[in-house]
Amino acid sequence: MVMEDIVADLSDFSNLDPAGFAALVKNASDAQLNELLGGEQRTRILDEIFGRMPGLFRPDRAGNTEAVIHWIITGAPDGGSDTYELVIANGTCVLSEKPANEPKLAVTVGPADFLKVVSGNGNPVMMFMTGKLKAKGDLALAANIANLFNIPKA
Repeated sequence: MVMEDIVADLSDFSNLDPAGFAALVKNASDAQLNELLGGEQRTRILDEIFGRMPGLFRPDRAGNTEAVIHWIITGAPDGGSDTYELVIANGTCVLSEKPANEPKLAVTVGPADFLKVVSGNGNPVMMFMTGKLKAKGDLALAANIANLFNIPKA
């Protein structure tokens, strides 16, 4: 699969279902994924992914979980990172417009590994153990975070 195909498929990302997204990520190389989130489509793709998270949230698995989670995705075109804030409370998950709360958990991850985690193509626990994913704060929440969402499988 060439980069142009991935960009073309993701350019209309809002119409891509979770299984299709998972398959695209599975078939792409790390270099392609890093290039994708290092380019002009980055904000649109990240906004779409995080915009879907409240709909993929599993309140039945969250129990009485109350948490602010910051996702920090590195590898921005300017060399920086983007931070997205999810607030889990009262059986709901809400995406904040701007990170404003103190996080119970902050997850820092590179572009390719982030896409692998949210598409079900990467094991976040293994990434944490190998240093590809950094978690600061509530590590029990970090270990359970994937269970709180319906993550697609490729």
